[in-house]
Amino acid sequence: MPSYRLHYFPESGNSYKLALMLTLCGETFEPVWTDFGGGVTRTAEWRKAVNAMGEIPVLEVDGVKMTQTAPLLLKLAEQYGRFGAETEEEKFELLRWLFWDNHKLTGYMATYRFMRAFTEKNDPQVLKHFRRRLEDFLGILDGHLQHNAFAIGAKPTIADISMMAYLHYPSDEHGFDFAASHPAIHAWLGRMAALPGWKPAYELLPGKRMTNYAK
Repeated sequence: MPSYRLHYFPESGNSYKLALMLTLCGETFEPVWTDFGGGVTRTAEWRKAVNAMGEIPVLEVDGVKMTQTAPLLLKLAEQYGRFGAETEEEKFELLRWLFWDNHKLTGYMATYRFMRAFTEKNDPQVLKHFRRRLEDFLGILDGHLQHNAFAIGAKPTIADISMMAYLHYPSDEHGFDFAASHPAIHAWLGRMAALPGWKPAYELLPGKRMTNYAK
């Protein structure tokens, strides 16, 4: 079986996607805490040694460093035969929601949450703009989940793992009360949390946490 080392920081939803996928597939990984808040990923030394793209997470598979969460989720789904798609139509739908999440939902939520909770001084107008965009994207997802148990139908896939990662963090970080504002998303997050082996991010990703200025 492959051995895994995951370079991460606890607040990283993209790190959580890989940690959760491995855990749900019955695998373990060696956690490698990274001082993202301290700026280590922006140093030339770290980028040369760990990831030239300057991003977290990095997944080492038998010593080979691999990056970019979406293709890694696709690789793991194929490798373990879990949380993937079966038909050509399902494969297209999975990619459609996975790419939408990366470009829209995760793309905006990761930035908004970081600015809102983990930046001491931020621009209220920028936060307002990001919030407005997120409300649009969350409305799209909530509408879809009113008629679908999971992203592409009755079974969870890596599209669900990707979309739920940033949404499951505490509301004092992202500032949304999904039970009140987006009940279908709230119910879907509950279905994801009921999967055998599911664990929250701060349990799967230990280590020093960044200061939450939104509290």
